[in-house]
Amino acid sequence: MRRHLIPCLILLFAATGALGEPRRAPRVDRVIEAGHLPYGSVSFIVADVDSGAVILARNPATPRGPGSVMKLLTTFAALDTLGPAFTWRTRAFADAPIVRGVLRGNLYLKGGGDPYMTIERWWRFAAELRATGLKTIRGNVVIDDRAFSLPSEDPAAFDGHPNRPYNVIPDAMMVNFQSVDYRVAPNPAAHRVDVAAIPRPINLTIDDDVRLVGGRCAGAGDRVAYTVDSPLRDHVVFSGTMSLHCGPEVFTRAVMRAPQFAYGTFVQLWRELGGRVVGGYQDGGTPPGARVLVDFASMPLSEVVRLTDKFSNNVMARTIMLTLGERRYGAPATLDKGITVLEAWSHEHRIPLAGTVIVNGSGLSRKTRVSAETVAALLRVAYHSRYAPEFLASLPIAGVDGTLRREMTETVPGTVRLKTGHIDDVSAVAGYVRTRRGRTYVLVSFVNDPRVATGAAERVHRALVDWILAHG
Repeated sequence: MRRHLIPCLILLFAATGALGEPRRAPRVDRVIEAGHLPYGSVSFIVADVDSGAVILARNPATPRGPGSVMKLLTTFAALDTLGPAFTWRTRAFADAPIVRGVLRGNLYLKGGGDPYMTIERWWRFAAELRATGLKTIRGNVVIDDRAFSLPSEDPAAFDGHPNRPYNVIPDAMMVNFQSVDYRVAPNPAAHRVDVAAIPRPINLTIDDDVRLVGGRCAGAGDRVAYTVDSPLRDHVVFSGTMSLHCGPEVFTRAVMRAPQFAYGTFVQLWRELGGRVVGGYQDGGTPPGARVLVDFASMPLSEVVRLTDKFSNNVMARTIMLTLGERRYGAPATLDKGITVLEAWSHEHRIPLAGTVIVNGSGLSRKTRVSAETVAALLRVAYHSRYAPEFLASLPIAGVDGTLRREMTETVPGTVRLKTGHIDDVSAVAGYVRTRRGRTYVLVSFVNDPRVATGAAERVHRALVDWILAHG
């Protein structure tokens, strides 16, 4: 975590009424007052993306909690630094010859920090390895995740929910976000409740103690509980009751540690592909003389950035920041290296960082701080950059997709592209609004106040969008 108290090096925005209107928006003021939001809890800035002229502003230089809006700095700096075609590599190595499909040694699976190694892509990795002719692994499966070096972190520290996917800790060998989709459904024919898991790591124990009951699917008829019964988070228990009249329930939870999850899912898939593992699990590094069997490329960075911003994926953003540090300063990736790269990149592009606190690159922190004018400067740099199309394509489109799919549905599709950010007492949006006259404006709006829980902040963001569309 780093705090910047240096003065702004440059003012990127000139105060002027470029829309031909006074720099006041009475309706926005009324919405703020109606939400009982104190003056000091709200920051916003509206600026012409071409001239930089500030149209509306309130407390624009005040550092605030931005929530996931902080991802914009991480993702665009990565696009600009690494390029949209950058890929991560996941490799398989052997430390002995393969004879008639048998490896009489260890198999090393070396993670390169792929942020989007879903179970489908993990299957493809395993299938490519199987296609080499390897069938039986006599030694251990060694998981090498040493490309990242992070301090110990409790996934429950942020909000007490260690099993929620948004709290997953980055790892160089992260598979499927360490997450399992559970499907809990009544099975009246067998007089039981079935629990299925996709994927189903071979080292994950699932106890199904849910009782099937009659009656309506409400109240006592639908009380399924999920608990983790192991410090290693590899033993889960389903208990409670479920009515035979209920439909299936599907939910996602993170389990285990990343290396164990990678091992368990790999062996699961390997067996499904007709392979066999005789040995067990091992942590460790890949020996220098090991032979590469598979070199598997991730999706390109442009696609990773799109998924990160559209759906506000925390662990993907954190992984991107770590990768920036590793690419600039060498392995292993660390938080300090990633933060240093973001700082240097911002200074290089004359983006003021006064009061900015960068913690992990995702915004999933109550200590992160950034001002509306800093984010607005970033958005102007991105809009006029060589990779503007890739960056703009990553922003949620109001009423269409991502975190704005159900918001502002009556706006013309494509006119409002905003990254959202929400944690307790924080609501934020940042992006671009294009008017009927073809002019584009930067909008950044932060509200830090307990009244966020009442929807007061969303009404402020919406009022600002409406004002731009009406006056543009």
